[in-house]
Amino acid sequence: MIRALDIYKRFEDKEVLRGVSAEFETGKTNLIIGTSGSGKTVFVKCLIGLLEPDKGEVYFDNINFSSLDMKERKKIRMQIGMLFQGSALFDSLTVEENVRFPLDMFTTYTAREKLLKVDETLERVNLIGANKKFPSEISGGMMKRVGIARAVIMEPRYLFCDEPNSGLDPKTAIKIDELISELTREKNITTIMNTHDMNSVFSIGEKIIFLHQGLKQWQGSNKEVLHSHDEILNDFIFASDFLKELKKGGISEE
Repeated sequence: MIRALDIYKRFEDKEVLRGVSAEFETGKTNLIIGTSGSGKTVFVKCLIGLLEPDKGEVYFDNINFSSLDMKERKKIRMQIGMLFQGSALFDSLTVEENVRFPLDMFTTYTAREKLLKVDETLERVNLIGANKKFPSEISGGMMKRVGIARAVIMEPRYLFCDEPNSGLDPKTAIKIDELISELTREKNITTIMNTHDMNSVFSIGEKIIFLHQGLKQWQGSNKEVLHSHDEILNDFIFASDFLKELKKGGISEE
């Protein structure tokens, strides 16, 4: 579990986060949603220590991450997997080398142990036989799966995903959502996803935090979204006329 308590963050005269508290549960996909400028990215950066909050604390399980020095924070970060919006693969490295990169950096595994681990992870994300391909030779969806493989190969306790479906077609995006959700349950990871994708909200949003103008406006599950009476949330979630009618129950099959 990750807990954020009363997080504030200001940049010059703009207060981006105004006392945000949230709990992100282990073994579940926890989504952070909100319009551009709502504070989502800043909030996530505060959670992982890329930004220091002006006030508030972040706990990884029972450890107060905010009070740790850099050496102690590194131990926590070793347990964090990151999936970046653009996959952030190294163009000059093969799929195998990209996935193996954390093992090269942080373990003393033998070359054979690394290869076995890479092959096992690539098989799990349905990329058997892609080892020797370069990022330029694979599709956007495959690149995302390579990014997921690299993020989980160290068997992290915590997984952060930044807009994992950005740039993907709807069918591929669904597959990526399903993969992240499956891995979260299988490995009992605390997964936090920063997203604009409403398909993700409705399909895998087991716990959803909605930020609005630097405040936590609403929280709940994907099942509760449809029945929310929060007008600001509804305006965000059901922005299209089709979705507004769906919420009202006005869409019928012909």
